[in-house]
Amino acid sequence: MSRARKPDWLRTRPPSGERFTEIKRTLRERDLHTVCEEANCPNMGECWSGGDGAGSGPGTATFMLMGERCSRGCNFCDVETGGMGPLDPDEPANVAEAVAEIGLDYVVLTSVDRDDLDDQGASHFARTIAAIKQRDPEILVEVLIPDFQGDPDCVRKIIDAEPDVIAHNIETVERLQWPVRDRRANYEQSLSVLEQVERESDIYTKTSIMLGLGEYDHEVYQTLTDLREADVDVVTLGQYLQPSRSHLEVGSYVHPDKFETWRAVAEDDLDFLYCASGPMVRSSYKAGELFVDAVIREGRSVEEARTTARAASRSV
Repeated sequence: MSRARKPDWLRTRPPSGERFTEIKRTLRERDLHTVCEEANCPNMGECWSGGDGAGSGPGTATFMLMGERCSRGCNFCDVETGGMGPLDPDEPANVAEAVAEIGLDYVVLTSVDRDDLDDQGASHFARTIAAIKQRDPEILVEVLIPDFQGDPDCVRKIIDAEPDVIAHNIETVERLQWPVRDRRANYEQSLSVLEQVERESDIYTKTSIMLGLGEYDHEVYQTLTDLREADVDVVTLGQYLQPSRSHLEVGSYVHPDKFETWRAVAEDDLDFLYCASGPMVRSSYKAGELFVDAVIREGRSVEEARTTARAASRSV
């Protein structure tokens, strides 16, 4: 069966420019990986090159810790599974050095799942956060963490490291958790991670939902409702794109107008602090990071921060 043709609104510019080349060189020199590359993110050129894709902003890269191979096999994800190697003890310092050389002031850290490790990599996350903050306490650090199999001690290690944002992705509606995600992941387990962060800290929380996997509108609304009841602060919604023919097929291409409807529902009806919603939006997305930056660093009101983030999103 041939795959449906992508609509015009899903076209992106190929990554290019001096800023993009500089970041890629720095990462390769330190043997670092980014989820931008591993997951073939369509926004890589925009984020790496700066807010407008032309190098005028500081740029954002989402560092992927603990290797290129994952202990799980989610059917939407392009990261390879199995054959994980030992952790690189120098990785936290190398990430901190790369952040300083690139000149980032907002850093996103994520990782593969490492169910093979005693604490599933939570301590490695914490060491990397500490290394970045020790070099420059003013840098904002967002972590996009695995579910750690719902282990509260692992989640607590992340909380104690005091990042500025803790994100964990619910990914899809409850009915579609399998076959979308690995069977070791589940809806309630992900909600429990987000609830623990909110219960035990005042750190901002964030999550992401993919659309176009066969979900119904009432299921999306229920997922957003469940996330708000867990006091999640920021949510992003984006279009699922099939990485290869061996991954789940796209159920539908959701029109940008529908994404705008979900943004209004999230912010106006359900009172999320911020929602980035659009076909090309991903969990680590420049507009969402600009919102958090404006609230935390600049002390802007939620409405002012929303305006800043939306303006940047429209400029690309």
